[in-house]
Amino acid sequence: MINLDRAKIQVSKNIGAVRVKVKLTNAIDEALVSRGLLNPNLLRTYEAEALIDTGAVRTALPAEVVQHLGLRIRSQQIAKYADGRQETAGITGPVIIELEGRETIEAVMVLGDTVLIGQTVLETLDLLVDCKNQRLIPNPENPESPVLRV
Repeated sequence: MINLDRAKIQVSKNIGAVRVKVKLTNAIDEALVSRGLLNPNLLRTYEAEALIDTGAVRTALPAEVVQHLGLRIRSQQIAKYADGRQETAGITGPVIIELEGRETIEAVMVLGDTVLIGQTVLETLDLLVDCKNQRLIPNPENPESPVLRV
């Protein structure tokens, strides 16, 4: 008979959290800079180590990061945790998310105390999680640039 609890412990020891460097930029600021309406020195960015969470759909930023970026809370949505808890989370205006040499723009949830990257970013950037080596890798089918599935 196999002891499933022991198997789970062994797997959890071998597979750790995947963390990557991410650069976040206020997309409205960037648009204003590109139109010559904002001094480039005033472009608000934030760099951090982000936790990759394949169980999360959306990306989440702590309130302090949202404030640093000057992001507007555009709406509220219910966020549901894996343990069943729910809470209302703010949804921001657009953020440019750059990681592993690729970038995308999306609204994010204001939640928690760490920068958390969810599935929508991974799918859009065509990145896969290599749990064994604790890193992100480009989709081997599209190693040079992301390909969006329609």
